[in-house]
Amino acid sequence: MNIEVTVAGEQHHEYAQAICDLIEEAAKARGTGIAKRQPAYILQKMKEGKAVIALAEGRLAGFCYIESWDDKKYVANSGLIVSPDFRNMGLAKRIKQKAFELSRQKYPDAKLFGITTSLAVMKINSQLGYKPVTFSELTQDEVFWSGCQSCPNFDVLSRNNRKLCLCTGMLYDPAKEEKQAVEEKPKSRWQLFKAHLARRQKNPILQRIKENFSRPKNRLLMKQ
Repeated sequence: MNIEVTVAGEQHHEYAQAICDLIEEAAKARGTGIAKRQPAYILQKMKEGKAVIALAEGRLAGFCYIESWDDKKYVANSGLIVSPDFRNMGLAKRIKQKAFELSRQKYPDAKLFGITTSLAVMKINSQLGYKPVTFSELTQDEVFWSGCQSCPNFDVLSRNNRKLCLCTGMLYDPAKEEKQAVEEKPKSRWQLFKAHLARRQKNPILQRIKENFSRPKNRLLMKQ
C-alpha cells in the first residue's frame, strides 16, 4: 500500500475534524499525554505549512504538527498520531522524520523538544538525536504547559511544580549537535598520514633496521 507523507496545506483542510477525533481517541486509549485540539487549530497549522500528514489513497493515516515557543527558541513536534489501520508499518517514524526536517528548515537555530510517555516515540526521537533532559531544560512558556491541562496526568505535573510527570522530556540542541559533529568529524588525509608515521616509528622491526643502518660499519658496507 502506498502511503504518502507530506507537508500539509490548505488542500488538506477536509481532514481537520478526523485528525482531532484521532488525537482524542489516541489520548483515551493511552490514558496519557496527548493534548486535545480543535479543528480550527489544526486548520491554522495546515495554512501555515507547519504540519505533516500521511495519506493512504485518500484515507487519513497519520499526522503531526509543529509549535514554537519562547520567541521561536524552542520548537515541538506535537500530536504525533497514526491511525490504528496503519500501525506497525514504520509510519510514525516516517512522519516524525518529516516533521523533524520541516522544523529544522523553518527554525534552524531552535531547540527541538518533546514530552512523551510513548516508548516508540522515545526511540524515534533518540534516533533523530534527541537526548532525555529534565523539564527545566525545556521551554518555560506558560502557554505550552497549559496545553497539558487536558491530559489525565496534569495533576501529577502540577503537584510536582512542573518538575516531574509520567512524560519524559527530550531535547535536540542543534548547537551542541553541530559542535559534536565538528569534534567527531573524520580526520583529514594529512592527519591520517601523520598517525600512520607515528605507528611506524613505534614498530620494533623498523626501529632495529634504523639502528643497524645508523651504525658506521653498516653505512660503509652499503657504500661498498
